[in-house]
Amino acid sequence: MKSIKYLLVFALVFTACKTSKNIIDANVVAKEMAAKKVAKKHIAANFDKKTIDAKFKVNFNNGKTNQSISVNLKIIKDEVIWLKGTKLISVFKAKITPTSVQYYSPYAKNYFEGDFSMLTKLLGVEINFNQLQNLFLGQSLQNVKEEKQEVVIVNNSYLLSPETQANLFDIFFAINPSHFKLDSQSIVNSIKNKRLDVFYPSYTIVDKVLFPSEININAKQLNSNNQIDFYLKSVEFNTNLDTSFSIPNKAYKRINL
Repeated sequence: MKSIKYLLVFALVFTACKTSKNIIDANVVAKEMAAKKVAKKHIAANFDKKTIDAKFKVNFNNGKTNQSISVNLKIIKDEVIWLKGTKLISVFKAKITPTSVQYYSPYAKNYFEGDFSMLTKLLGVEINFNQLQNLFLGQSLQNVKEEKQEVVIVNNSYLLSPETQANLFDIFFAINPSHFKLDSQSIVNSIKNKRLDVFYPSYTIVDKVLFPSEININAKQLNSNNQIDFYLKSVEFNTNLDTSFSIPNKAYKRINL
């Protein structure tokens, strides 16, 4: 069974999370189930379309900047994540592949080309392409079948976590008993006073596909707290996507991390 320490750590997540439950089969009650079976059902619920073309309203607040913008998210599964943020004018563009991150802002007149260090700084934890893709899809940041898991039921969610946690951080996945997508997931580094919490208060069904209609990201670090909230406006699957990207030949300042 999960130790009391882990339950107390995760209780903080549910206290912060919105109390509204997913409206899809909301009356399903989590019954005792082996961790292996929960993990298997979560993997089986993974997104199986080739492309995503989604539009979101996104609120960003880091304590200094508080703004709302429109974001177009395009994903060619396992290949490209493309984003464009606008607020009357283009605020930023980004293209992420399994090996690189490209970003520029016509608003701030800066750009970045390199590895995933820019996303690590934003989210406070190291993250790769597959993990970022899973974050947008309501899937676990880690493969829950690669390691032996433990499970307890907390607030009517199956709380999965590795039987042997990593040395530097603890990770938890709260899985919905109705559709076995995530209710939330957390990475906690108590030593460095960092944690990443991602909540999925609701999902929608489009073309028989379950897709997050709200994603709340809270990245806490020692001297910063980034809150990023995604609210889905529309989404289409398996369409032809233009993910072309080039940094303008202008006097943009390079972001060095």
